[in-house]
Amino acid sequence: MSNNDILRRVRYLFDYRDPKMVEIFGHVGHQVTQTDVAKWLKKDTHFDFKELSDKELALFLNGFIIELRGKKEGDQPVAEEVLNNNIIFRKLKIALNLKDSDILAIFALVKVKISKHELSAFFRKPTQSQYRPCEDQYLRNFLQGAQLKYRPGDR
Repeated sequence: MSNNDILRRVRYLFDYRDPKMVEIFGHVGHQVTQTDVAKWLKKDTHFDFKELSDKELALFLNGFIIELRGKKEGDQPVAEEVLNNNIIFRKLKIALNLKDSDILAIFALVKVKISKHELSAFFRKPTQSQYRPCEDQYLRNFLQGAQLKYRPGDR
């Protein structure tokens, strides 16, 4: 999944308008304009489309965590320069305050069976032997399940 796809899905999931998206970036001190947001949300084939970098998506997800959970005391997380699906999935899990059982229930909404051990492998450090890369299909299915959970009227 592209960074722009993830941004679009999170925006749709919570029905955020462009000013709210700008505000979320502002939570981490990153200034963007509504024009920037509009360009990131355009279809990839649109002439005015702008690709969202890993760092910009990391900044948005950090702001999204603050939006839903509040700002934590002390040092704020530094936005990663390079993202992968595991990091994105972890940030979404933190923002939505989900436990493993909640994530498994979300996967069940889209009829995806995954064991608790498989799921925990996505959230391990890459240096651990049980670590497993999160493929696009899992992230996509998670976001589809989250849509069914958080926007049930849009089925």
